[in-house]
Amino acid sequence: MPSDPVELLKFPDSAALAAAAAKAWIQAVTQAGRNSKPHFVALSGGRIVRDFYQRVVDAARAQQTDFGHIHFFWGDERCVPPTDPESNFGVAQTLLFQPLGINASQIHRIRGEAPSTEAVNEINRDVLHLLPQDAAGLPIFDLIFLGLGEDAHVASLFPGAPAEVINARGPYLPVIGPKPPPQRITLSYQTIAAAREVWVLASGGGKEQALAQSLAPNSNTSLGRVIGQSATTRIFTDISLPRV
Repeated sequence: MPSDPVELLKFPDSAALAAAAAKAWIQAVTQAGRNSKPHFVALSGGRIVRDFYQRVVDAARAQQTDFGHIHFFWGDERCVPPTDPESNFGVAQTLLFQPLGINASQIHRIRGEAPSTEAVNEINRDVLHLLPQDAAGLPIFDLIFLGLGEDAHVASLFPGAPAEVINARGPYLPVIGPKPPPQRITLSYQTIAAAREVWVLASGGGKEQALAQSLAPNSNTSLGRVIGQSATTRIFTDISLPRV
């Protein structure tokens, strides 16, 4: 593991953050296309993704970016129908997929309206069928996007989770979260750690302590666990860290 596993990129506001993340992702998508490689990405939820999706759409249209080699998954999903305002898929469908004309065969949504065990089994079969796997049998995403909650949770990996969640082999597992809607499906820590790249879009007030605690050595916050297990975590943030 490199001596500094965190790349912290600071921005003055959420608009600048979203623009920078969109530009970086468009570059990664374009490079994968040049190499004739599929690009497996897990999208996140959270308020910042609305700005991020709009910036991606604008940049993709301006550069005529080809998304035909991208396969879209999610870091987590709420157990709600796809038309529910809480659906992470629904936000992406409206703000990203429809504007870019993404083919339905490239979109691998978690069926939040199905019984959670059934939905987990389906998405696990899908991801293990399509993605390459490491020596432990974990799928290797090219890129996983994560948000950051005020309690430092990422995906639907919340603080105080039981050992079976922390140690789950995944790829996806059902969880009960402390905030509504409580029933959710999330990637496991181990699957996030197996990704080639992890990008965190950390934006919004009230998250200063969450980010600072997560960046501390040997942090056991949800984001801290991701940082500790991943080779490199790139954090795009407009959050001002507390003075030490």
